Amino acid sequence: MILINLLPHREAARKKRQDVFNVSLGVSALIGGLLAGVIFLWYQAQISAQQGINQILQNEVKIFDIQIKDIAGLEAEITALRARQQAVEDLQADRNLPVHLLTELVKQLPDGVYIASMRQENQNVTLQGVAQSNERVSELLRNLGNNTPWFSRPELVEIVAGSVALSPRDQRRVANFTIRVRLTRASEAEKMRASAGATVSQVAASTPVKK
Repeated sequence: MILINLLPHREAARKKRQDVFNVSLGVSALIGGLLAGVIFLWYQAQISAQQGINQILQNEVKIFDIQIKDIAGLEAEITALRARQQAVEDLQADRNLPVHLLTELVKQLPDGVYIASMRQENQNVTLQGVAQSNERVSELLRNLGNNTPWFSRPELVEIVAGSVALSPRDQRRVANFTIRVRLTRASEAEKMRASAGATVSQVAASTPVKK
């Protein structure tokens, strides 16, 4: 006997496929949601960890800033102490400046030059005197600038021609001058001496010895 299925099998198959597709879509959406949730939670955990690290770093930076300020304050105090120490040393050394001034001035005065007055303001010394000629004044300037570490930057302020009466019949022409020069402190003079000695040693070492 022949059996004939009169039910709408195509529609049933189509519905079955639709149901399978819907179930698959739901499962896929559920799995995708779970994956998205896991990824979101992982990123949140990473962000929280990084924020914690950043907070620790910020706290360390604040501590370092405080330490840097303390170090800067200590350096300022050390600088101030060194400045006061240098000032005290300069004052102690400056007590002998008048002695060096007179001693070196006597050594550097050429023949025919006479000092009439001398005035000192801090380290600046103004000399007024009489010379037999302008050449004598030039020689004094060279001596003060090159031959002694106790004087520096000699400057001719004024030179005026004049005359001196040695007797009623003997009139001689002279040069009245004013010179300004800087008196060097003991510490500076020692540095200049050391530098000059080193230069002389280098020149002597570089000069070939003739046999």
